[in-house]
Amino acid sequence: MTKTIYLDYNATTPVDPRVLEQMMPALTQAFGNPSSETHILGRVARAMVETARGQTAALIGASAREIVFTSGATESCNLAIKGVSRMYRDRGRHMVVSAVEHKAVLEPCKRLEQEGFELTVLRPDGFGGISAQQVSDAITKQTILVCVMMANNVVGTINPVEEIGQVCRKQGVLFFCDATQAVGKLAVSVERVHADLMALSAHKIYGPKGVGALYVRGKSPRVRLAAQIDGGGQEHFLRSGTLNVPGIVGLGAACALCAEELADRPALSSELRETFEQGLLSLAPDAQIHGHPTQRLPNTLNISFRGIDAAALLGRMPGIAVSAGSACESGTSGSNYVLRAMGVGDDPAAGAVRFSLGRFTTSQEIDYVVEQVGRGIVELRSTKP
Repeated sequence: MTKTIYLDYNATTPVDPRVLEQMMPALTQAFGNPSSETHILGRVARAMVETARGQTAALIGASAREIVFTSGATESCNLAIKGVSRMYRDRGRHMVVSAVEHKAVLEPCKRLEQEGFELTVLRPDGFGGISAQQVSDAITKQTILVCVMMANNVVGTINPVEEIGQVCRKQGVLFFCDATQAVGKLAVSVERVHADLMALSAHKIYGPKGVGALYVRGKSPRVRLAAQIDGGGQEHFLRSGTLNVPGIVGLGAACALCAEELADRPALSSELRETFEQGLLSLAPDAQIHGHPTQRLPNTLNISFRGIDAAALLGRMPGIAVSAGSACESGTSGSNYVLRAMGVGDDPAAGAVRFSLGRFTTSQEIDYVVEQVGRGIVELRSTKP
C-alpha cells in the first residue's frame, strides 16, 4: 500500500464528506453573524446554529437549550470545572477527579488547587477504571464536583458512569462526565448517566476541529456556571464571542450522522478490533493488552510488545499513523501517565502503542498493519544482542 493507513481515530478523525457538504453553505452563502438578526443573512445563520444545537442535543438525550457551543472539548472541560468551582465555592471547595482523566480535566483541577480548592485524585484499577464505591468514599460534605470520564482516550476502558452518577445525585454533588471519546462510539444519555455537565468535541466524531459543546443541566437540578469568557453575552452569557457557524453546523451534522449509524457502527468497529487484536497476538503471544478486556471502546487497542520500544516500532512503519500514548502528550518525555497510574511498569508503558480504528478503516488495512507490525517486531528483536 502506498497511502498512509490511519489508525489514530482517538486523536482526531477526518471530516466526513457528508459533514463537509452540510458546512459549505455556511462558509460561502450564509456567512452572516447569527447575532445580527435584523437582516436575512443573520437570521439564516441563527437558524443554522439552532438546527445544529438540536442535532447535538439529540445525540446525548439532552434538550437543545442545555447545549453551549465552545471551541472544543478542552474549553468545555475548563468551563465546566472552573465554572462550577467559582459559582459554588461558598458551598464547598473540594473536588474529586480520577487520575486518568484527559489533561483538559486534570490541568484545570490543578489550577484550582492553586486557588485554594482541595482535590482528591482517585487511582484507577489495573484496567484503568474507576468504581462508584471509590467515588462514594471520596465525597465529603465540602465536595461540589466529581469528574470522571465516560471512556478513557488512551486504553479505551469504559467507566461505570451510570453508577457514579447515581452516587453523585444521591449525595447532592454535581457530576461532570467528559464523554469526548464515548460520543459517537457508544449510546450516550445524560439522563441515564445522571450527568450534570458533559463535554464533547466535533473532531472526534468526523466533524471539523475548533468546535465542541458542553451540556449544562437545565433542571433537577439547574446547574449554574461562572462564565470564563466575558463579552457580548452569546450562549446564555456562558461563552461570549461570535459563534463559529460553519464549525457548529459541522458539529450538528456529525452528531446527526452518528445518531443514524450508531446501531451498526460499534459492532463493526468491535469486530475489526477483535480481528486486529488476534492477528497481533498470533505474531507476539507475549504481548500485553492494556485496558479492560470487555468494557472497552469498540475501536481501541493499546498494546505493548515485550522488549520493543514504541518509538522504534513506529519508526519502522512510516506509512502507518498510530500513537504512542495520547496525542496531547506527543513530544513529552516519559511513558504515558495513564498507564503509569494503572500500575503498568516503565518498560511496557514505554512500549505501548495505541491503535484506534474508525469509520473508514477497512479489513484490508488491518491485514496490512498486522503484517507490518510483525515485520517490525522481527527486525527490532533481531538487532538486539
